[in-house]
Amino acid sequence: MSLDKTASKPHEQLADHLADSMESVNALIRTRMASRHAPRIPEVTAHLVEAGGKRLRPMLTLATAELCGYEGEHHLRLAATVEFIHTATLLHDDVVDESGQRRGRPTANLLWDNKSSVLVGDYLFSRSFQLMVETENLRVLDILANASATIAEGEVLQLTAAQDLATDEAIYLQVVRGKTAALFSAACQVGGVIAGAQEERVQALYDYGDALGVAFQIVDDLLDYRGDTQSTGKNVGDDFRERKLTLPVIKAVARADGEERAFWSRTIEKGRQEEGDLQHAIALLHKHGALDATREDALAWAERAKTAIRTLPAHPLRQMLTDLADYVVARIN
Repeated sequence: MSLDKTASKPHEQLADHLADSMESVNALIRTRMASRHAPRIPEVTAHLVEAGGKRLRPMLTLATAELCGYEGEHHLRLAATVEFIHTATLLHDDVVDESGQRRGRPTANLLWDNKSSVLVGDYLFSRSFQLMVETENLRVLDILANASATIAEGEVLQLTAAQDLATDEAIYLQVVRGKTAALFSAACQVGGVIAGAQEERVQALYDYGDALGVAFQIVDDLLDYRGDTQSTGKNVGDDFRERKLTLPVIKAVARADGEERAFWSRTIEKGRQEEGDLQHAIALLHKHGALDATREDALAWAERAKTAIRTLPAHPLRQMLTDLADYVVARIN
């Protein structure tokens, strides 16, 4: 999901505030993604890392560390770690999903091959753990290692749940908390931990990242049916074509009659899609109010994120993070 044109752009304010630190993080990323023996590694990594992403997750680590008064340099390593984990999962995801476009550009697996994408993703995971160890903080290592495992677990769960009409909203939330929110929450949590913040503040940052990540993914899933390629960086209807049972469809299936359920079974479970099926699917989502209901869920999670950090000390960064939660859902208002 991209975060683009609105009247207010909190991610840009955050980027401006953190510009010096992000410059250091980017330099660290470039250094650590290098390889003396395998030049394809920096080629593949650079294609994705330098594709215009907003670096939202590493900025969350930098912001939460500063918010909690950190004055060292380990937050730079943690921010780079978070970006490497994110990039590795994207490389793997595009192979699993057989995607051809990411951030408006051809995917690495399309430009090179699946083997290169998987192996370079593995390399970035290894680099991320080297960076974690350099902080000499076992709790940070525990948090990010658990997040990495949870991300993989969420992706594997999605393999079976995404094409099963029995998948309900609880299972969907479990998938989202794994594949997306786990890294958001860990990125925020380690910022507080490295700063030595009080436990209630660390928990508040975790809760903020978790809710923000859930809102982020729900919006992404919603825009797959009501967005456009220019703003989202991916083809509208990709989730439908890839037979992913995302929240809008789960809501529509729950309200479907026999004929509609047969349609979802044919297109999602069995994968027998025909000309005009995407348009019919969108019509069913509108018929049952699934898109509006999904929008309300996203707004509720954004509100939950804002609530989580209300108890933190007053600080310009706290307001930026609050505004960021609103911005994540701005395009569906």
